[in-house]
Amino acid sequence: MNGVWNGRYLSRPGKSQSGVALITALLVVAIVTVIATSMATRQQLDIRRSGNVLEHDQAYMFALGVESWGRSILIQDRRENAVDNLSEPWATVLPPLSVEGGKVAGHIEDMQGRFNINNLVKEDKPSAMDVQRFERLLKQLELNPSLSQAVIDWIDSDSEKISTDGAEDDEYLGHTPPYRTANNMINSISELRLINGFTKEAIERLSPFITALPTYTHININTAPAEILMVLADGITKSDADGMIEDRGTKGYADIQKFITSPTIKSRNIPADGLGISSDYFLVDAASLFGKGQVRLLCLIHRTADNKAQTLIRAQGVY
Repeated sequence: MNGVWNGRYLSRPGKSQSGVALITALLVVAIVTVIATSMATRQQLDIRRSGNVLEHDQAYMFALGVESWGRSILIQDRRENAVDNLSEPWATVLPPLSVEGGKVAGHIEDMQGRFNINNLVKEDKPSAMDVQRFERLLKQLELNPSLSQAVIDWIDSDSEKISTDGAEDDEYLGHTPPYRTANNMINSISELRLINGFTKEAIERLSPFITALPTYTHININTAPAEILMVLADGITKSDADGMIEDRGTKGYADIQKFITSPTIKSRNIPADGLGISSDYFLVDAASLFGKGQVRLLCLIHRTADNKAQTLIRAQGVY
């Protein structure tokens, strides 16, 4: 018998060999097809990924252009004005503008219209006036005023708690993972997440009204919102703050004395310390679009005494 019998009839030798060859050939073709398809798919992904990177890079360059616009307009403003208020060209929102292949937009905000959280410590000691102002802001936002104590301990250089509400290394070394206090100025509001007692909700409430600037700064009364004007002294109501804003008008106050002696608030006895009518720190908020690339760039600009504008911090998305 020409076939092979091993309990049952299988096939004849010649047909077996040709069948194996055919299956092998089909398997090779299938493997090659899968490899070729995979290579083509990977190539398409690489091309798309490269395109996305290039579009993001172009959008980033557009955002840098908005930053450059911000620096230029701030330099020009200082040449023309000694007082900063919300009627000046820098305070105008740059609407979305079409550029080749995309769009750009942006605006400038006076950071000295906010409360500088680094003011809490002055010459390595708590600044009583600024602590009081910060605690008024915390109360206004329905947050615990004692949070100020933890911030002071985070900034000052010693390892002793300012009060029972403070927090030093012994507190933070018990966290997972453990870490130490900065014992230095806060670089970004996002750093508050590390400080004892500050929740995500608390930071979100505070963020529109505080900043972290690299030196002690005054509050610009010509650009400060009602929420900040309310912290300048005890007893200032929202109605009082609205009256201050109405009194300053579009041009703002020409000097501090006119502000604190204004009939609207004269009885509030607002101290002149820590107040000003001009600013050195601004935030350029730049947005750009190119293809599928989108960028939001936040740039902290320092306008120096010799009228130069230097970018201190450049961050995408969050400052």
